[in-house]
Amino acid sequence: MSKILIVEDETIIRTALRKLLERNQYEVCEAPSVKEATTKHNLKDFDLIISDLRLPGAPGTDLIKLAGDTPVLIMTSYASLRSAVDSMRMGAVDYIAKPFDHDEMVTAVKRVIGKAKAANKAANASQTASHTIAGIIGSSDVMQDLYNRIHKVAPTNATVLIHGETGTGKELVARALHEESSRSNHLMISVNCAAIPDTLIESELFGYEKGAFTGASTNREGLVAAADGGTLFLDEIGELPLEAQARLLRVLQEGEVRPLGSVESRKVDVRLVAATHRDLRKLTKEGKFREDLYFRLNVVQLELPPLRERGRDIINIAESLLQRYCAQFGKPQLKLSNAAMDAIMGYNWPGNVRELENAMQRAVILCEDSTEIGANLLSLDQEANQLEDDGTSILEAPRLANRGNGRSSPTEDLSLEDYFQRFVLEHQDTMSETELARKLGVSRKCLWERRQRLGIPRSKSSAK
Repeated sequence: MSKILIVEDETIIRTALRKLLERNQYEVCEAPSVKEATTKHNLKDFDLIISDLRLPGAPGTDLIKLAGDTPVLIMTSYASLRSAVDSMRMGAVDYIAKPFDHDEMVTAVKRVIGKAKAANKAANASQTASHTIAGIIGSSDVMQDLYNRIHKVAPTNATVLIHGETGTGKELVARALHEESSRSNHLMISVNCAAIPDTLIESELFGYEKGAFTGASTNREGLVAAADGGTLFLDEIGELPLEAQARLLRVLQEGEVRPLGSVESRKVDVRLVAATHRDLRKLTKEGKFREDLYFRLNVVQLELPPLRERGRDIINIAESLLQRYCAQFGKPQLKLSNAAMDAIMGYNWPGNVRELENAMQRAVILCEDSTEIGANLLSLDQEANQLEDDGTSILEAPRLANRGNGRSSPTEDLSLEDYFQRFVLEHQDTMSETELARKLGVSRKCLWERRQRLGIPRSKSSAK
C-alpha cells in the first residue's frame, strides 16, 4: 500500500483529502505545516507528499528539497498558472488547483506514484520497444503499434502531431512523449487552444511587454517561453487563430519568441507536440489553417484509434474503471455481467474512453447489487448506436428474393441465421465489424449478439 503525507493547514481540506485517499486504498499521514511535517515524520518514508503552496511559517515548496527523492505534488488556491509553473521549476512533480475535483486528484496521485515506481523498476531493467505506456490500458495490435511509434519518436526532438477523436487520450500520449524524452526533467506546459478566447491566446502563449495594450501594467512571460528546455503541448491546435499561427510558425522556424509590444526576440528551446480531432489538411484548403504551419507540425503523426476499434481493450478498460469507482464510492468490488460486457462490446462509443468513464461511474453509483453490474445500468444510447444502410440490407435479400417468386431459388432454403452466418464468415477477413454491421443493416451490438448466439468466432482482422 502506497504511503502519502498531506501537508495542509486547513483542517477541513486536510481531512477531506485524507478520507478521499484512504477510500482509494492509500495509507495517509497529516501535518499542518512544513515544520511539523519534518519533525514528526521521515519524509523519505513516503511514496508521495501532497502540500499546499501557502503554509504558516514556510511555503510548501520548501518540502521539495527536504523530501529528497520523494515526489511532491503542490496544491494552490492561488490558481495562477504562473505560481504553479514556478513550483514545478523548483522541482514539484505536478500541481493541482483548489478546489480540486476528486477524480482529478486521484488521477494525479496515481500518475505520480505510478511514474515513480516505474522509474525505480526501470533503473536496472532494459525496456523493449513494445512495452505499454503509463496511464494507458490496451494490448491490442493497434495499440502495440502506437506504443512502438511513441518509443521511437519520444527520444528525438521531432515535432509531433497527434490526431484522434475526442476522448481517445491525446494528452496521455503527449505526456508519454515528454516523459520518455531527454526533456523529462524540464516542464511540460499544456494549453487547450479551444479554451482560451481568441483575444487572449497570443498574450498567453507569447507574453507581452508593459504597455503593449490596455491593462498590460507589467511585463509577462508567455507559456512558450515558460516551456523553454521542455515540451509545449498545444491541444486542439485546429482552433488556433491565424494571427497566433503566424507567431507559432516563427517559434518553429527560428527557435525564438517575441512578446507582444516588444521589438526584441528571445531564443527558446521548445519541443512542440500538437493534437487535434480535426482534419488540418482540409482546414488548410479552406483557408482556416496555415499550410506552412501544417507542414511544420506534421513531421511525425500519431493516429489514436477510437475505442470501438480496439477489440478486447474495451473490456479491460471498463474493468479497470470499475475497480477505481468501486474504491472511490466505497462499494464492494463489483464485476461486469455477461450482458453488460456484450453491451459494452456492441456499442459504438462515440465519446470514446471519456464516455466509457461516465458510463462506468454512473453504473457504480446506481448499482444496488453487491456482486455485478447489469447492462441496464450502463444507460447506453442504443437508438443512436444503430447503423442504418441507405439501401436494402443484406439480411433482407433472401426475403425479397423469394417474395412473389413461386419458383425455387438458391436462397429460399437458407434461413436468415444461415445467411447471416455465411455472409460473416465469407467477409470478416476483409471487413471491419463496423462495415459488416452496416452491410447487414444491423447495429454493432446486434452483430455481436448474433455472433455469440451462433458461435461465430471473430477473425483477427475483424477484431480490430
